[in-house]
Amino acid sequence: MSIHAVMDFETTGLSPAQGARPTEIAIVIIDGDKIVDRFQSLMNPGVSIPSDIQALTRITNEMVRKAPKVEAVMREAVEFVGCRPMVAHNAAFDSKFWEAESSRIGGGRRKQQFACSMLLARRLFPEAPNHKLGTLVHTLRLPPTGRYHRAMADAEATAYLLLHIRHELQRRFSLSAVSHELLIAIQTASRSQLEACVQRHSSVRA
Repeated sequence: MSIHAVMDFETTGLSPAQGARPTEIAIVIIDGDKIVDRFQSLMNPGVSIPSDIQALTRITNEMVRKAPKVEAVMREAVEFVGCRPMVAHNAAFDSKFWEAESSRIGGGRRKQQFACSMLLARRLFPEAPNHKLGTLVHTLRLPPTGRYHRAMADAEATAYLLLHIRHELQRRFSLSAVSHELLIAIQTASRSQLEACVQRHSSVRA
């Protein structure tokens, strides 16, 4: 499938299990080789944003005070994504907030696993200095999207990274298409297993 919903949260902390809530969300839809739609909103988390997080994201308590509540934004976000497979950079972080906030509004648990562009980049580009989003944008010469640690800039950067990853897989392994299932298989394989993983997945689908 060539359609993905690529998303990014900014939050008040590291984990919803510790009471952290989202302050901003952005989602971009990529279809084939293009970004075809976008969704973005600040959110009122109902809790104070720590000063170090405000300094990192430049999202202040004053900015979110009049923003829609998290629950209202999440209802729109869940509807916007629909059944599309989802991608995030460091998806272990974003998926926790997506699941927690979706559950708050009765959205239930997603059946599809998130694809993680950070894990995929580690498999495909082990020579990168590190696999932070900003480093990969610079190293792979991806289009600049704006200030990091704001949701739309990070979501768009992740979308361009995903497109680059898909193109690299197609080039390196002579694939006609890259499915979400293949991305999931690759991110759970080791670097040394990459070629075998792609071959195994391709033979199963053949």
